[in-house]
Amino acid sequence: MSLSEELAYMPAAELASRIRRRELSPVDVVEASIGRIEQRDKSLNAFVYRGFEDARKNAKEAERALMSGEELGILHGVPTAMKDLFDFRPGWVATFGGVKAFQNNVSDFYSNYPERIEKAGAILLGKTNSPVMGFRGTCDNYLFGPTRNPFDLSRNSGGSSGGSAAAVADGMVPIAQGSDGGGSVRIPAAWCGLYGFKASFGRVPMVLRPNAFGGTAPFVFEGTLTRTVEDAALGLTAITGYNSRDPYSLDQAIDYMGALRGSVKGWKIAYSPDLDVYPVDKRVAETVANAVKMFEAAGARVEEVKLGLTRDQRELSDLWCRMIMPLSIETFENFKRQGLDLLADHREDFPPQFLEWLEKCSHLTIHDLIRDQQIRTEVYDAIQNVLDDYQLLITPTLAALPVENADDGNTTGPTQINGVEVDPLIGWCMTYFINFTGHPAASIPAGLADGLPVGMQIIGRRYADTDVLTASSVFERIKPWQDIYKLCAARPL
Repeated sequence: MSLSEELAYMPAAELASRIRRRELSPVDVVEASIGRIEQRDKSLNAFVYRGFEDARKNAKEAERALMSGEELGILHGVPTAMKDLFDFRPGWVATFGGVKAFQNNVSDFYSNYPERIEKAGAILLGKTNSPVMGFRGTCDNYLFGPTRNPFDLSRNSGGSSGGSAAAVADGMVPIAQGSDGGGSVRIPAAWCGLYGFKASFGRVPMVLRPNAFGGTAPFVFEGTLTRTVEDAALGLTAITGYNSRDPYSLDQAIDYMGALRGSVKGWKIAYSPDLDVYPVDKRVAETVANAVKMFEAAGARVEEVKLGLTRDQRELSDLWCRMIMPLSIETFENFKRQGLDLLADHREDFPPQFLEWLEKCSHLTIHDLIRDQQIRTEVYDAIQNVLDDYQLLITPTLAALPVENADDGNTTGPTQINGVEVDPLIGWCMTYFINFTGHPAASIPAGLADGLPVGMQIIGRRYADTDVLTASSVFERIKPWQDIYKLCAARPL
């Protein structure tokens, strides 16, 4: 067995520990990951920028620090990847999710994930695929094409952090960045059989400029995609913490690793199979209904609940589209002031669905915005009312199994589930509610249906990130999922 194969599915925590004990060399580990990417990513299309030269240089520096006895970060020498959306590292290309006009656009500054993950000693190998401006729950664009699902190459990995999810599930890196404005960590985690954690709003700094307050409508987050709960806790330890440039950044130390040793015995856990309003594929519903029983086996009391929502799911998915679009409008205006008019000169770079929503949202009034925040408040109250009485709320992560990829760079989700029409961009994603509210949430592998992964969403009380990690760790011990990655490892290249 080659070193690349031996290390492929080794957790980040174990890699870091073995590197620290000098049983593994950072140079060898990085070379093994690069070799696996070069061998396997032709079929997946997870990486859209390969920073291998920088990675090799940083691996040599990591080896020097290790051998000289310097103080090491918690992820010293561990390979990782960052997302190609609103995420930047100096000297690396940033295409904002496969926008052709930006295929040679080079960043000159750091965003939070690459800066903090490198300070923790991890080594970035490159950037991963995302849809244009992150405006959908699938991963595809006109510049790079779709990221394929490691469990079935004909299907999509999910978005918007789809490249990161595919890379982790396929053993290219043990941990990768996701950002989450409507579920973009949890969606691809569900479809790629991973653990995807979205912390409470403010835990992970979100440094935005020129508008430092732009990440609140809906709440936008950075998170991690991993194959184990422990790796997620390790990643959170690295990337969370106060940053004075984020006006919402929380200044509070959290023992994420300690949460893994907790119990759910005696907890009251609410279970909603459909969040009142979603049609859910029967295979998904059955898989999650069976998985949630694991918490009863661990001593918790699980009760099915109604949230009291009455609005149609299509009205609520339209609300998300209206609320997220101002981030893109602002980005377009910023580039226009710099002399680049994307709509006038590069309109063909953008999918028709994106352009349609851009036009709609460009004409919203202050009254429209107030009304939307009032509808958002209804969702917040519904979620919060449940969590006032229960420690967790459990739901399916997504209402559908992975969709087949299109061949035109414009893959979308299902248009119908159980005969009910849904928005193919986001309407099948049972995640964006939590971007309205800011609660911590994770998608955890619930099982397989027809050979495809199904995710279960675990939602915690406001700022109770450790509750989500504790419940996730308990579930992982009772119903481990590591064997599912053998399906990825065995797939034809």
